[in-house]
Amino acid sequence: MAPYRKKKIITYQGSSSEKRVDSLATEKKLVISVQGKEILSLYCTPMMINELVTGFFMTEGIISSKISPDKMEIVHGDDITVDLLVDGDISPEQFTAVRCLGGFTVQKKRSFEKIHDDVSLAIEALKSLFEDFQQRSELFKMTGCFHSAAISDGKAILSFAEDIGRHNAVDKVIGDFLLKDIPFTGKALLASCRISSEIISKCARWGIPILASRSAPTDLAIEIAEISGMTLAGFVRGNRLNIYANPQRIIPK
Repeated sequence: MAPYRKKKIITYQGSSSEKRVDSLATEKKLVISVQGKEILSLYCTPMMINELVTGFFMTEGIISSKISPDKMEIVHGDDITVDLLVDGDISPEQFTAVRCLGGFTVQKKRSFEKIHDDVSLAIEALKSLFEDFQQRSELFKMTGCFHSAAISDGKAILSFAEDIGRHNAVDKVIGDFLLKDIPFTGKALLASCRISSEIISKCARWGIPILASRSAPTDLAIEIAEISGMTLAGFVRGNRLNIYANPQRIIPK
């Protein structure tokens, strides 16, 4: 299923106008069930559905056991439906899902284990990664309607995703790592979006030591970064960046 579609529009610039064809982001409803029982629905870009469901369910602790792709039945129709066959327990009554554009976040009190990862990343390397990150954001360039997320080992981007929802984009790259059994040690998560408490909590859940974004963090996100020991950088654009918490992992050279 295509992540975008074409539509004829009229565009105005000053007093002049023209007809042209524009690219529009595809937004699909994703309905998730566990063993036939519907758990929740959200809206997303119809790509990397395995990764999205895995990242969301395991990061939020809705399912504790590993999710296997061959136990995930996905059907693409007017809606996308996913039915999971899992061995672990699931208690949807114990959480309240908060909807944000394109995604859900589980509303519950969390505690964070301290991240002791001593990985370091040079500023020039981080800037280079963001140049690559921006070049990969093809759907955003076409539509102006997508968020991006990536995970890197400091040398190259290992996983990349775009979605209409910023939460979804982060869940997709985390889910990709979980499905491939790649450890998060020594990794950095890159994002195009503002860093809220929900986004940073997803990273802290897996002990990701560095989180960097082209946008800004909230005050609560900074507080969580300080508590969890995560390095948090924002406004990574061109020759500038801000470091908001645990700066020891970002080195000048």
